[in-house]
Amino acid sequence: MDRPVALITGGSRGIGRAIADALADTHHLLIGGRDAAAVTAVVSQLPSAEPFVADLTDEAATEAAVRGIDRLDVLVHSAGRDAPRHIEDMTRADWRDLMEANVIAVADLTRLLLPALRAANGLVVMINSGAGLRVVGSPAYSASKYALRALADGLREDERGRIRVTTIYPGRVDTDMQRHLQAAAGRGYNPEEHLRPESVARVVRTAVDASPEGMVEEIMVRPIPRVPKG
Repeated sequence: MDRPVALITGGSRGIGRAIADALADTHHLLIGGRDAAAVTAVVSQLPSAEPFVADLTDEAATEAAVRGIDRLDVLVHSAGRDAPRHIEDMTRADWRDLMEANVIAVADLTRLLLPALRAANGLVVMINSGAGLRVVGSPAYSASKYALRALADGLREDERGRIRVTTIYPGRVDTDMQRHLQAAAGRGYNPEEHLRPESVARVVRTAVDASPEGMVEEIMVRPIPRVPKG
């Protein structure tokens, strides 16, 4: 394998897919997702890629999926799930499912891949959210993103000098998840009020391309309101 290797969770759609496109010219890609057909479709459109199909909330499935990965240059955590807008709508089971998907699965996959990342002096990129900096929308979703922020900060210090860790905080992005959130809130949807997934992917590319003696630790990127001309 002449190319550096990058694993992208949630790589079959939205931000994850855009990141795959942004890295495709230079990296061999492991496209993560639960839907084998969707993952395979993306892999077929990329110059150097293979599927990484697993339900990352399943401990045994995650352990099985990472077997054989002995070197990894980039790990991008893009998979995640949203949550109901109001705390009163969250059961204990809902909280468990949310934290499992948005925090625990991220921590466990990273743990399993640390030897491969260390071998490459690699990079971990965590796609967080503006909700990880201040509570907006769903308090439960923000809670999971605050936890993800703490996980990234702790990992960065634990692994400083061995791997790099970058957290990216996008504002609202034009994805299926954002369309669902706006519909659930009873609001209309205008794609021009949102970032494009490709804009977030460019920021990831910036972190990947940082010089080896430097680490891009955090980046916040937000949409610019369109001001009518005239």
